[in-house]
Amino acid sequence: MVISPIIIVMIIYKLIAYTNNNEDYDYTWDYSVKNTSGKSKNRNSIDGKHREMHVFGFGDSDKKNISDLLKANVEWTAVVPFIYQKNEQSKQISVPNKIGHWTKKDSSFIEIMDQFHNSGLRVMLKPHLWLSDGSRSNINLSSKKEWNAWFVSYRQNMIHYAKLAEQSNVELLCIGTELRTSIKQQPKAWDSLIEEIKEVYSGKLTYAANWDEENELLAFWKKLDYIGIQAYFPLTENKNTDLETIKKGWNQHIIKLEAMSKKYNRPILFTEVGYKSETSATVDPWEWNSLFRKLIRKKSNRTQQLAYEALFQSVWGKDWFAGIYVRQWSFRSQKENAPKNLDFSPRFKPAENTIAKWFDK
Repeated sequence: MVISPIIIVMIIYKLIAYTNNNEDYDYTWDYSVKNTSGKSKNRNSIDGKHREMHVFGFGDSDKKNISDLLKANVEWTAVVPFIYQKNEQSKQISVPNKIGHWTKKDSSFIEIMDQFHNSGLRVMLKPHLWLSDGSRSNINLSSKKEWNAWFVSYRQNMIHYAKLAEQSNVELLCIGTELRTSIKQQPKAWDSLIEEIKEVYSGKLTYAANWDEENELLAFWKKLDYIGIQAYFPLTENKNTDLETIKKGWNQHIIKLEAMSKKYNRPILFTEVGYKSETSATVDPWEWNSLFRKLIRKKSNRTQQLAYEALFQSVWGKDWFAGIYVRQWSFRSQKENAPKNLDFSPRFKPAENTIAKWFDK
C-alpha cells in the first residue's frame, strides 16, 4: 500500500499542531471575583478607569454573552464597525450612501449598543479602516490632491459614525486607528475633522495611535479627552518567561507614557491591548495567528495570564492611566476549545480570571 505524500504531510502537520497546542499549566481559578449581581458594579464612576473588552461575534445569544461580560467585571465594551479600502494606493474609501441614514449594518450596531446600555455597560464606538491589501498605517498616495480626496471620504465616514454615536448615546468615540501616514501628511485636516465631529457629537473623544512612533507625531491630543494607545508593546526578548521579567519590560514604556500624559495634560487610555495564549505573546504581541503559525508557536495560557498580570501590576494604579480595552472577547469562543486555541480571546482561559480580578479592584 502506497501512502500519498499529501496524507503524510497532513499527518505530520496534525502531530506538530497537537504537540504545540497542548500545555500543562496548573492554574487555580479564583471564583470569588466573579460579579454575580447581573449588573455593572459601575466602579468607573468612582475611579474613572475603563474596564473594557473589544467584543466580536454578536449573535442570537447576546443576552447570555453580555451576562458573561458582567461576570468578568467588564464595564465598557468597544464596538468596531469596519470601513473598507482596497489597498494602500486607494484614493477613496467606501462611503455611506447618505450620511446619518442607517443601513441594515448600522442598525445592527445600534441594536447591540442598546443591549449593552440596557445592561449597564458603557460603549466606545471605534470604526476601523480595513484594507484588503496592505496596512492602514502605510497608506501611500502620490499627491496632495489624492490625499485630499482620500480624506474627504474618510471625513464622510467619521461624521456618519459621529451622528450614529450621538443618537445611540455612545460615551466615547474613537476618531481614527493607526493612520500614521495620514497624520503626518494632513495635520490641519485632522484638526478640522475634530471640530466638525464636536458639532454633531457631545460625548468624549480619543484617537487610537500605534504603540511605536505614531503616538509622538500627533499634535491634536489636547483637542481630545484621552490619549489613546494601541498598546502592543514588546516586553521581553525571550519566550515563555516569568512575571518579573515581563514587568521589567514595561519600565521603559511607562516612562514615555507618563511624560506624554504630563505634556498634554491628558490621561492615557489603552484603546487596545491583548496577548495571544502562546509562548511568544510578550515578544511580539501584535502578531496574528495563521494556519502555519501552529507549526512554530506553542500554546501557553501561562504566558497570556502572566502578561495580563504584569500589565495590571505595572499601570493600573497610575494616576495618569485611564484604563484598558482588552482585545478581544469573542462571543463565538467555546469553553471546550479554549484549552487548545492560541488566539487573543481570554474567555474561558486563566487570563479571563486575572482580568476579572483586577477589574474588581
